[in-house]
Formats: sequence, structure tokens, C-alpha cells
Amino acid sequence: MNIKGTDMSEDGYGDMETGYMADRKHHLVVVGGGFAGLWATRALEASDIRITLIDRQNHHLFQPLLYQVATAGLSAPDIAAPLRHILRDQRNVEVRLGDVVQVLPQQHVVVLADGDMLEYDSLVLATGAAHAYFGNDHWAEHAPGLKTLDDAMYLRRKLLLAFERAEAESDPQAREASLNFAIVGGGPTGVELAGTLAEIARHTLKDEFRHIDPRKAKVRLIEAGPRVLPSFPSDLTDKAKRQLEKLGVEVLTGTAVTHIDENGYTLGDVFVPARTVVWAAGVAASPLGRSLGVPLDRAGRVLVEPDLSVPGHPDIFIGGDLASIQQDGRPVPGVAPAAKQMGKHIARAARARLSGKTTPVFHYEDYGNLATIGRMAAIVHVGRFKFSGLPAWWFWLAAHVYFLIGFRNRFVVLVNWVIAYWSYQRAARIVTKRSTD
Repeated sequence: MNIKGTDMSEDGYGDMETGYMADRKHHLVVVGGGFAGLWATRALEASDIRITLIDRQNHHLFQPLLYQVATAGLSAPDIAAPLRHILRDQRNVEVRLGDVVQVLPQQHVVVLADGDMLEYDSLVLATGAAHAYFGNDHWAEHAPGLKTLDDAMYLRRKLLLAFERAEAESDPQAREASLNFAIVGGGPTGVELAGTLAEIARHTLKDEFRHIDPRKAKVRLIEAGPRVLPSFPSDLTDKAKRQLEKLGVEVLTGTAVTHIDENGYTLGDVFVPARTVVWAAGVAASPLGRSLGVPLDRAGRVLVEPDLSVPGHPDIFIGGDLASIQQDGRPVPGVAPAAKQMGKHIARAARARLSGKTTPVFHYEDYGNLATIGRMAAIVHVGRFKFSGLPAWWFWLAAHVYFLIGFRNRFVVLVNWVIAYWSYQRAARIVTKRSTD
């Protein structure tokens, strides 16, 4: 193994009381270029800290709009930007493409998949979450989820080719199965996918086929809990359900999927033929947290201290979906605003620790919750204000354009949405033989 870092003192770790050596810059390793990792890195731009940002992808992804790539509304570059480009002017940062597979806290080292080992003085782990199939990992082959651009590209191909297969199918039952779509999970991702897919079938594709009527496609949203969008007030979720049904989505609540294979899925004892099942029902934290040897919650997230540090390891901070922390008796949600706030807080805590000050306690500011259902349909909950329909849709659109990284992304997304609004067309419907294209 190749160990990379800076010169160490005789005991290998420098001055452990202060956490860094006085004769060199403190080395902070940030694992993960998502919202938490990137915001922590950018917040330390003016600091005298040497930062190495490691990510298995070369880009930062605006995940809230990932479903738009999966449903051909946007292209991959519209919601992503290269990390090197974002950080090109931040001279204290080195970006490294790599996959961290293990942390050795006692040695102050992270281990990469290629065998390299990188030393750190402080560490930020913000590696996000993966799909959780609740003990049925074999379902993943037949029910892909949506977490990365690769997932979105694969899912877009799968959704669009379902209509192509139906057009070429002569057997009525097989054709019906090709036009049956099931979204498992009634959270924001599931709701957004179901609503958009219904719009594609009923508007975008309606005049483009000769042997099928895409408007007859069945889009079913399946939620095991009592209602969709459970993080919203019940009156808003009722409106969301009605808006979905108006778009043509069949909403099933209080119903769990018990089996999924290449031919369809099973609800209770009833098998439903379907060629396309999408998984949006659960997430599990990145497995990297397990290598720390500290307590985890049921989803595999690290139970962090109030300042977001790891118990027993004050030089390691956790941000984003990998962190498990409660505030006012409720867990901090795994959403982009929370991850950004965690990143900024970690930067403040790192500065405080280096200055010998007490690290501050993390406090999450809830700026509201919003979800889009489809064209001119959304729900918004901000403080005491709750609204839905067209005003909520405009609010959702403005918020997402505003929070995209970079002027180009904002401009391109806005133009695409304006065109789609007037024409019902979706700009990124090209698929290739390769599943990741």
C-alpha cells in the first residue's frame, strides 16, 4: 500500500493535544463532493487549512432534480458540474478522484479502493446514502433506484424503451405489461417520478406511435404507509394525492410490495405483470460509517455528537445523509438544505477546534418543505404557510433554479422548463444501446 500525506513527528501524529502540528498546515480530508462535503470545503476557502476533497465521481450533483434527468426533461450536465471547475479558484483545495472504502481512525488514515492510503489531521465523511431494499437486495436488478447520474441514465433508457417494446409487441398481454409502470415509495422522489411519467405518457408521446396509445399506460404509485409525502402535513398530502390522480396516477397507500422479479411485482397475494418497476422506498447510509467502529442507527448512519463529530473521535466530522442527529426530539431530515447547513457548521467547528475553542452545537434551520407533483402541481409548507397547485409549482420552480450551481445550469434549466411548459416536449429523450448513456 502506498501511504500519502505529509511528514509526521516521531509518534506519527504530531501534537495530539491540538490535533495538528505547528510546523505545517493542518490537513483536512473531505470524503464526498455532495452538498455537505462541498459546502464544508467552500466555507474554508479563507482558512489556513490544506484540504483534499475525494469523490468517486468527478462532479457535484444537484440531486433534487435527478428525477428530471431520469424522465428526459433535463440532460446530465444541466444539474451537475465538475468539482474541479467549481473549486478551480480555491487554492487550498486539491480534488482527487477516488473511492474511499475504509477509515482507520487510530492511524488517522483513509484507505482507497486502489490500495492507496491518505493521512489526515481532520476528516469529514459526507458520503451520502444508497438504496435500501429492506433485506431484499435481489430486487435491485428488477427495480432500479435513483441516486446517481448513472441511475438516472439507466432509468431514462428503461422508461423510454418500455414504450418502444410495447409498440413492437403483438401479444396484447405482453403489450399491457410493457405499459404498466410501478413506482414503489411515496416520498418526494416517488411522487415526482410518478407524476412526470404520467405526463410523458399522456402528453409528450401521445401522437408518436402507430400501434399503441401511450395515454393508456398505467402508472401506479405504491406506498406502504398510510399516505404519500408523510413529511408534509396531512391536508397537503391529501391535495398531493388528488393532484396525482388528476394527472392519471393510481395511488395505493397502506400497501406493501412483497415480491419483485423480471415479470412484475406482487401486492399481498396478487401478482401484477409489469415490465418497469422503480424503487423509491428506502435509503441506507453509506457503508463507510461501519468502519469507524462507533454506534450506528437502524439505517447505518453514525450517531454523531451535537457538534457533528464522531463519539470518541473529535477529529472526525459527519455530514449529510451519513449523520444521525436529533433536534427537538425529531431527526434532522436527509434533505439538501440540512446537508448544506451541516457542511457550513463543520467548517465552523473545524476552525474552532484549530483555535482551541469549544466547537459549536449544530442547529438545523427548517426553511420549509416542497415537492412537485407534475405540470402546474406542487405542494409547499414553509413555517405557518401551506399552499398547493399553481402558486406552489411556481415557488418550487424558482427555488430549484435559484439553488442550482452556476449561471449556465440555471439558464439552461430555466429555458428547458419554459419550452416544456408550452410544448409538453422533453429535451433529453435520446437513448443508446449502452445502459449508462
